Amino acid sequence: MKLLIFGATGSIGRLLVEQALEQGHIVTAFVRDPAKLESQNHPNLRISQGDVLNLPSVEKAVRGQDVVLCALGAGRKGFTRAEGTRNILQAMEATGVKRLICQTTLGAGDSKGNLNFFWKYIMFGLLLRKAFADHEQQERYVQKSPLDWIMVRPAAFTDGPRTGQYRHGFPDSADGLTLKISRADVADFMLKQLTDDTYHRKTPGLSY
Repeated sequence: MKLLIFGATGSIGRLLVEQALEQGHIVTAFVRDPAKLESQNHPNLRISQGDVLNLPSVEKAVRGQDVVLCALGAGRKGFTRAEGTRNILQAMEATGVKRLICQTTLGAGDSKGNLNFFWKYIMFGLLLRKAFADHEQQERYVQKSPLDWIMVRPAAFTDGPRTGQYRHGFPDSADGLTLKISRADVADFMLKQLTDDTYHRKTPGLSY
């Protein structure tokens, strides 16, 4: 498959690139600074340099892809996730690319019930309020889109290994969640959605 990855130099994006190349996909990494990208010499890796807040450069990168994966960070301006995702959606609609797999966060939208007091009121309520608002707006943009989207809502990231063993798609009343997931397992789950329609136009949570 031809995959386009936004946020390719971020903590999730780098692993998406690495794992997708391992699986034999043709990967285009959309980056502002190619120097930050690892695996640059891989024969299946293409680099598209641009700014996700610039719609023409996004549209150029999206054209001809099979699937788009979005793992954007907040960026220096604090709203890159939402506004960048809006550009990605517009570019996909304009070019006829249908499938989007987008990483947001557990706690967004109707998943707030999965969070404990610390994450609900201290982290997202105070310390990460702007980042959480960015994710909330990002989700609103995606949910209004007619595309074939899946939004993955991971719990707090760890640097653990890829295990392939995690809980996903649980209800907001789920018990026993650790509220943690390794970045490698987030990438693993996102890539499993390339051809799996279980969560078509849904928002599965992801946690151990």
